[in-house]
Amino acid sequence: MLFRTFIKIFILFFSFSYSQENVKPNIIIINCDDLGYGDLSSYGNKKNKTPNIDFLANKGQKWNHFYAAASVCTPSRAGLLTGKLPVRTGMYGDKRRVLHQFSEGGISKNEITIAELLKYYGYKTALIGKWHLGHKEQFLPKKHGFDLFYGIPYSNDMDRKPKKWNNWKEYVNDYKNGDIQVLDYKSYNIPLMLNDKIIERPVNQNLITSRFTKKTIEFIDSNFNKSFFIYLSHSMPHIPLFRSKLFKNISDGGIYGDVIEEIDWGIGEIYKQLKKRNLLENTLIIFTSDNGPWLLFEKHGGSPGNLKEGKGTTFEGGFRVPGIFYWENKIISGEINQIGSSLDLFNTVKSIIGDKEFVVSDDGFDLTPTLLKKERSSRDIIYYYLGSELMAIRKGEFKLLINDMYVDGFNKNIIKNKFSLFNIINDPSESKNIIFGNEKLVEELLDELKIHKQKIVIKKSQLDLN
Repeated sequence: MLFRTFIKIFILFFSFSYSQENVKPNIIIINCDDLGYGDLSSYGNKKNKTPNIDFLANKGQKWNHFYAAASVCTPSRAGLLTGKLPVRTGMYGDKRRVLHQFSEGGISKNEITIAELLKYYGYKTALIGKWHLGHKEQFLPKKHGFDLFYGIPYSNDMDRKPKKWNNWKEYVNDYKNGDIQVLDYKSYNIPLMLNDKIIERPVNQNLITSRFTKKTIEFIDSNFNKSFFIYLSHSMPHIPLFRSKLFKNISDGGIYGDVIEEIDWGIGEIYKQLKKRNLLENTLIIFTSDNGPWLLFEKHGGSPGNLKEGKGTTFEGGFRVPGIFYWENKIISGEINQIGSSLDLFNTVKSIIGDKEFVVSDDGFDLTPTLLKKERSSRDIIYYYLGSELMAIRKGEFKLLINDMYVDGFNKNIIKNKFSLFNIINDPSESKNIIFGNEKLVEELLDELKIHKQKIVIKKSQLDLN
């Protein structure tokens, strides 16, 4: 802890700049909110047109077994930025799954983020979009390595104005029944922040995707001759869905498709700017999602493709997300059918910049051998947590559920000690339980879980403080 505190102070007061000839690779992580595994045309969607994202997938690497750190927003985003399972950082909840506008907790000052790692090496750093790791001053992005924060502090459906929407079921029913207020951004008292100050409230969510895109391009223009890190954390396609006038009713996928296609347009604009500034060969672009689609909202909720269930569950549709890596003339292109995770991004970035100072994440792997040499991924294991409850493990092609879930609309009930085994390669929809006859394999996976549980230290939840 003392080491981490020292590093924080060093980064804050003594960060240095490299000369142009020593500029390290730029890093751009694009993280969408509730984008499903099956929402992009490069992942099989027939309605949503995503040519710019597909270009990155086709010319870079498209990972078919890429996993979020959790199946809901706050813990997933904490895992991406720290490289740690959320239970290690306290960024999980058993009573509340995510942070809210009334939450007291947030990410600890003792955690080192990717932004702080890169700031130590002189990078200019920006978070553009949704934060969701604590809205109080001590938890905001400026305290965690970001030079610029332009975005919203929590999810775009929070702080709803109509009193009747304090009842979650009432809100969901109104949304699904097409209540006009649900699609009025003024019904959500969401603040747009510039660093630590609120500059607009409620933010006009019709313009939010295009504004995040514009701000990203501005940051590139301001720092094209320096090393920079941009965490573009879109607040869409999380409900409520909004898009600008140019993207209304353009998609065969309805309003959800409109939202996806505006995000795709923005990525195209960012790519053009990188090309204009001659930065493509020195910029790693990573595209992913924080978790699977919110199926409760039906046509507004996206698609898990051929995977089972979605957001909030520990089935494949909740955890497995698109994972695309693009770095012109550096990454060896192709489809990757091995396992990767957003937990691996911290260690991967460490490797790319040649860092030897910071501690390697115990929960993350270095994906650079696969990205740059197309060697086999060193990760072959995934742990599926729901809050502090370890629900399942995947090792190689097999996934063992030690607890099951009953999912029915609002209800997600854990059924403890109900064991199921699936071959995820042959059966991605988790429909054929092959536990009988594979008792030895089950024992091996249970031994893996036992070792993991012996090593893990679960911190007090920051989400359940109030």
